Amino acid sequence: MSKTTIKNKANPFYTPYKGAAGGWGALKSTTEHLFKSENAVRNINTLLKTNQPHGFDCPGCAWGEKHDPSKIRFCENGAKAVNWEATSKKVDAAFMKEHSVSWLSSQSDYFLEYQGRLTEPLRYNPETDHYEAISWDDAYTQIADSLKSQDNPDNVAFYTSGRASNEAAFLYQLFVRAYGTNNFPDCSNMCHEASGYGLTSSIGIGKGTVEIEDFERADAVFVFGQNPGTNHPRMLETLREVVQRGGQLLSFNTLRERGLERFQNPQNPIEMITNGSQPTNTGYFCPKIGGDMAVVRGVVKVLIEMEEKAQKEGKAIFDHEFIAQHTQGLDAYLEQVKATSWSHIIEQSGLTKEDIIHTANVYAKAESVIITWAMGITQHHHSVPTIHEIVNLLALRGNLGKPGAGACPVRGHSNVQGDRTMGINEHPSQAFLDAIEKRFNFTPPQKHGLAVVDTIRAMRDGKVGVFIALGGNFASATPDTKATEKALKRCQLTVQISTKLNRSHLIMGKEAIILPCLGRTDVDHQATGQQKVTVEDSFSMIHASGGVLEPLSPEQKSEPAIIAGIAAATLGKFPIDWTEAVSDYDIIRDYIADVVPGFQDFNQRILQDGGFYLGNSARERNWKTPANKAIIHSHALPESILPKRAQDLSSDKTLVLQTLRSHDQYNTTIYGMNDRYRGIKGERKVVFINPADIQRLGFEEGQSITLRSIWDDGVERKVSGFKLVPYSIPAGNIAAYYPETNPLVPLDSLGEFSNTPTSKSIAIELEAYEEENNSNISLSVV
Repeated sequence: MSKTTIKNKANPFYTPYKGAAGGWGALKSTTEHLFKSENAVRNINTLLKTNQPHGFDCPGCAWGEKHDPSKIRFCENGAKAVNWEATSKKVDAAFMKEHSVSWLSSQSDYFLEYQGRLTEPLRYNPETDHYEAISWDDAYTQIADSLKSQDNPDNVAFYTSGRASNEAAFLYQLFVRAYGTNNFPDCSNMCHEASGYGLTSSIGIGKGTVEIEDFERADAVFVFGQNPGTNHPRMLETLREVVQRGGQLLSFNTLRERGLERFQNPQNPIEMITNGSQPTNTGYFCPKIGGDMAVVRGVVKVLIEMEEKAQKEGKAIFDHEFIAQHTQGLDAYLEQVKATSWSHIIEQSGLTKEDIIHTANVYAKAESVIITWAMGITQHHHSVPTIHEIVNLLALRGNLGKPGAGACPVRGHSNVQGDRTMGINEHPSQAFLDAIEKRFNFTPPQKHGLAVVDTIRAMRDGKVGVFIALGGNFASATPDTKATEKALKRCQLTVQISTKLNRSHLIMGKEAIILPCLGRTDVDHQATGQQKVTVEDSFSMIHASGGVLEPLSPEQKSEPAIIAGIAAATLGKFPIDWTEAVSDYDIIRDYIADVVPGFQDFNQRILQDGGFYLGNSARERNWKTPANKAIIHSHALPESILPKRAQDLSSDKTLVLQTLRSHDQYNTTIYGMNDRYRGIKGERKVVFINPADIQRLGFEEGQSITLRSIWDDGVERKVSGFKLVPYSIPAGNIAAYYPETNPLVPLDSLGEFSNTPTSKSIAIELEAYEEENNSNISLSVV
């Protein structure tokens, strides 16, 4: 590319954001999305019922709520989710008659979902390249015939999105296990699988140990690898309250994110009038991508030195009583830490030794510490060892199972944790399977099933021929997009149970069906009257949720009703009367109470405002591990955060990419083309990069580039036309939005133990990209 072209190329879509998170910007954005829904007045009413005791649970994130019914309980991104769902626009057979699948496939993800709610069952006609109307009975019959024609139930995969309710998830897993398989790929496989595995193998339960009230008692909170300002904005108020009352709050995040710096509460009149804001940290550190384990390792190394010094004075830094009574394996771990060199820790973490010493001092002085994390921790090759390292740090001072302290993974989807509780798990526990057998008088399959990546491989290899998705957008959410699309197209039948049109509806098997379901905001009418469902948040609280808007179409059905329809057509009345079960969801909840521990008197307990706490064995210091103690795992600090298959091919030009969301996005749903807090407007094909790397690699700000993934299987993985945006991110690291960069994630690049795609640590090289007819100049100034 010529110097002249580069010089003319500015970044008109990028203006560094100088305000606080929340505040007037959030109110303006919420208002814009209200009008975009074309139901502004009605949706204001709807929003006021979000997360309220007699309203519906937000379809966005899984952050919990304090029991304060007087407060407005939705955030900006929750408002986007509600307005996005509560639109009056329809996608029906008439819409599909106007638009071929080929044409729709050429449109953006934003365009597809913006067309409105799916309102009638549809079947793809390959002869016309259009979806056409199909009756519910015919759809159920076609799906059942396909399921019954399989030689082996393991030839079918049943995907689940984390937005499915507890009732839908339980009914789904019961149907699938009665059908005969444990093939339950779900969104957990791509996000918090490392949290579940890491915590279960350490403390005996795969959930966080804190309640939301613990943040009011914590002396210090450490926030690792998350951007709450975009991904779970209601957390911001909790964080700033920690700082306001004098607690220490240290944030560790590769990018500088505004929500981790300052927050203006839209519900605080004084702040809004004065345009004031409050800090959300007392210290902000930017480790390299994947360097969090090294940070924690360094903190423990400092604590060992402090402990040795304290012992000479007859004092202690470690909680020796807790360690002796409740842990196993500490000595081996401490030797592993001592053997780790400071040079390795500093190089991999990207922090200075002084930063790490400061962090250790904060930890040592605090009587109670919460460590919270999200997908910045869980999507690396060494994610499970990192979570083990976090648990080890907590254990050293007894910060497990006491008020104001503990482990706090922050989940994404609003019920991803509940789905696992209900049995959506390709590796179910024997206790769960035994409970199913006892209650329903059949022996469920014992063989472990397929998770997401193995499902893609099985479809690719012709071993899975039917794919059914309960929500979600599998084609866009998964790694190695071209490989996933190719695998889906090999299926005999793909079935999507969805609220809105998305990319997965256009990547079909030989036959394809779309079934329109109710959303969280919709009233659910069944034979005995209006129904409620329940969800579980990140703090193990179970909430009731009842829709408030009449459905757009009588053809839309609830997820439980759709599952029951498929099950009845496939299995008849085995092992339950499916039609009766969905006539009154109390029946489903009674089944859950009989099978799942902690749900006794389920129907009575959800009547109380705020729901009920499911409990957590590790919070009670009841360690459900083989040793009946918290296990202190020892791992060597990895030589590289990249998997070896990429590291062996890397050079001084190699950068490490992490994928992330924009502020106008929730998972694969694109609400708009802006990313307010990062200063991006009207653009998604951008790469956030350290200015020194732009110069070192011979590029220019705003230049269009190609990103090429480095992997050893000979497959070319690249995306083009992305523009370089200088940003506060460590040298050698870059960031870009998904799903646009999911094609770069090799299918075989997986987390150790968890098999989670390594979407936060992808080896990349950049190449100059010349768009046809030099159109990059004009495009960049539109």
